[in-house]
Amino acid sequence: MTDVSATPTFAALGLSPLLVRAARALELEQPTPVQVGVIPAVLRGDDVWASAQTGSGKTLAFVLPLYDVLAATRGQRSPLPVRALVLAPTRELAAQILQVIEDLGQQLAAPLKACLAAGGVSINPQMMALRGGADIVVATPGRLLDLVEHNALRLGSVATLVLDEADRMLSLGFADELARVLALLPARRQNLLLSATFPPAVQELAARLLTRPTRIDVDAGQLPAAALIAQRAILVDAGKRTMLLRHLLEVHGWSHVLVFVSSGARADHVAIKLTRAGIAAAPLHGGLSQGTRAQALADFKAQRLRVLVATDVAARGLDIEQLPAVVNYELPRSSNDYLHRIGRTGRAGESGVAISFVVADDRAHWQLIEKRHRLRLAREQLPGFEPTDVPSPTRDAHGGVKGKRKSKKDKQRELAAADDPARDKP
Repeated sequence: MTDVSATPTFAALGLSPLLVRAARALELEQPTPVQVGVIPAVLRGDDVWASAQTGSGKTLAFVLPLYDVLAATRGQRSPLPVRALVLAPTRELAAQILQVIEDLGQQLAAPLKACLAAGGVSINPQMMALRGGADIVVATPGRLLDLVEHNALRLGSVATLVLDEADRMLSLGFADELARVLALLPARRQNLLLSATFPPAVQELAARLLTRPTRIDVDAGQLPAAALIAQRAILVDAGKRTMLLRHLLEVHGWSHVLVFVSSGARADHVAIKLTRAGIAAAPLHGGLSQGTRAQALADFKAQRLRVLVATDVAARGLDIEQLPAVVNYELPRSSNDYLHRIGRTGRAGESGVAISFVVADDRAHWQLIEKRHRLRLAREQLPGFEPTDVPSPTRDAHGGVKGKRKSKKDKQRELAAADDPARDKP
């Protein structure tokens, strides 16, 4: 395990003077703890297994040293090469990583060639961009495989594989596609895995993928500092959640709020109700075209939208500056996703608030989330929104079927399922 308690300069971590100057031009003066651990390991050629809180600087932790290594070996090319491959679970995160790479390249006289391979848009422009190869390809697995089938790129020259939000990439939802990608890569390569959470089942897969990795663990799986994110739980009837959301918007006057729901249909429904109430809102989910998703996210970041109603497509890695609040309109299925969701606020030293609406049928599940994160929040009841619903008669006090006694194995399977990061693909 790497000691990340000290905080040296970027130069002391081994980056070249060229990259140090580029980092300084981006106003990066001092590395974060995860960058202190990851950067030297990547420069040494080590496999890396890095766990750190959301908003801790994981993207630059691998982008800076990877860029340095590739720039130093620029002339080593083969037909249609891809020298480094970064895989991400969502189109939005892939686009954000590419933007970080391009921002870095703008500070250099001879930037590397970086390409995006993500679905939701026509494949033809991406095929054109990949002509002659690329130094770095940032991709979602499905579109990457489509491009391979179209002979637009080959993966036999990849020297470094990065799995960002690695727990999601190693989950069951991506297992088949990831296995197909890995089969196309050279056996000898550097592997970098980064995420805020690594559930036990994912840890086993990660251990098989990596060879004598350098482990960096910076408050892994922990909630962000309470001083930065104030967490609240409000009891409310299911049918009054939208009214309560409108009330909170009026009372707190938040400039923009990210609201999480469980499905695309729910996102559409809540966004429509808010819009009809005169609140600028839009949905963000996997059922929308990539152009619509990109526009909604851009409008929200520019605060042209006050509310973005999103599924967990927005829970992973997205950096939204100075986001004052996150609302769990519906609770996440996984306690790990709770951490990722609320980590969209309280980033880069800013404060934020994370509010969870807890309806009658979700009270047992909320207790599980609290237990997993060693959290205990007061159950608030706001005047005019006091809950009257009771849990469904088909559920007992533990969230199970009433009258049916759970075995120990059933309880273990339920706990494991609650933390399975596999989801419908965004």
